[in-house]
Amino acid sequence: MQSLKGQLLISAGGLYDPNFRHTVVLIGEHDTVGAVGVVLNRPMDTTVAEAVPTLADLVEPGAPLFEGGPVEPDQAVLLAEMASPGQVDIPVFGSVGFLTGDVPADARELVRRARVFVGHAGWGPGQLEAEMAADSWITEEPTADDAFTPSPDGLWRRILERKGPPYSTMARIPFDPSMN
Repeated sequence: MQSLKGQLLISAGGLYDPNFRHTVVLIGEHDTVGAVGVVLNRPMDTTVAEAVPTLADLVEPGAPLFEGGPVEPDQAVLLAEMASPGQVDIPVFGSVGFLTGDVPADARELVRRARVFVGHAGWGPGQLEAEMAADSWITEEPTADDAFTPSPDGLWRRILERKGPPYSTMARIPFDPSMN
């Protein structure tokens, strides 16, 4: 099994599961026990300040809360880019990773950018591998700008276009193909 930790999973055009249709998922952990990650492109109408005020000082004023996935939808998940690698609790790639528990003041000062999610995406043992074998997901190396894009609604399309043909053609598939 090749770990997909630190990779982006881009939902393929044929993935119709409403939890993952046209999503980009950053994989935070992947091993024989399963995989976990967060959906990067599902901003909500609620702001972080409204939903999780204790984390509001880590994000831009008015920053939206993000739907991280269907698992544990009441749990806040904090993804951060730190001043340098090794300053996160759960490293994902480069200086980007997850901060857990109460974030102390000295760690807060090291946060360059942060995004707050509710819930996460999760796969049991072998589940993600089966979805990969079924071509449900496309992988891509992430950038910090992918994880913290100011335009999350267009992230799925932009990453597919960045990958070039044949993925750039897939980027034009409408969310609801019956509306084509």
